[in-house]
Amino acid sequence: MSPRNCLRANDWICGEYLRSRGQELVDATVQHVWITVLSVAIGLLVAFPLALLARQRRGAAGPVLGLTTILYTVPSLAMFALLTPVFGVSAAVVVTGLVLYSLTILVRNILAGLQAVPAEVREAARGMGYGPLRLLFQVELPLALPALMAGLRIATVSTVAMTTIGAVVGFGGLGNLIDSGMQGFFKAEVLTASVLCVLLALVADLLLVGLQRALTPWTRAGRTRRVRGGAGGIRRPGRERKAVA
Repeated sequence: MSPRNCLRANDWICGEYLRSRGQELVDATVQHVWITVLSVAIGLLVAFPLALLARQRRGAAGPVLGLTTILYTVPSLAMFALLTPVFGVSAAVVVTGLVLYSLTILVRNILAGLQAVPAEVREAARGMGYGPLRLLFQVELPLALPALMAGLRIATVSTVAMTTIGAVVGFGGLGNLIDSGMQGFFKAEVLTASVLCVLLALVADLLLVGLQRALTPWTRAGRTRRVRGGAGGIRRPGRERKAVA
């Protein structure tokens, strides 16, 4: 009796698929990663000046936020169709579409972080001789990092998921495998590519959490002081009771 072949049986979980299609999975994963990283990086570079414009000019805040929101509501298939005549059938279509989708999240979070900087902190920095650029990069931006990183995490995870839609133009990374697997009802291909996509999103989020912790050590110090203060407050009544006794 010949051993059961999970590929012929079209099982959802199939080790033979991983062994025989390993290079295909690696290539799709690499494409997925570089499209995601490039899209989020360009989105951040575009969102930052837009957020600064929206903060410095109150009249610009409404149009900037409104435009990024409208772009986010455009269906992905329609977005790619509109971009294809400009860029042709290429990865640039996917990257540009993902950049536009990321703006609504990134602009709002950067703007919220900058607006949350206390006015007295800005005034103190100006009193110490800080110019506009030094004030922005050495005072305001560090204080806005938690909000900025929160937006970056959301945008990155969303981009990992939305990259799969690029399969409609042949540049969807793992989405290409999901699309071909769905067309041929190849269970192992669909499940494996989907799981890898989820793992990419989780790994990206964890890396960004680690980066945020490295860039904002003062937030951990603040939490440590609060915990120690709370623990001290709990111990004091005990010591007082012993003194009374």
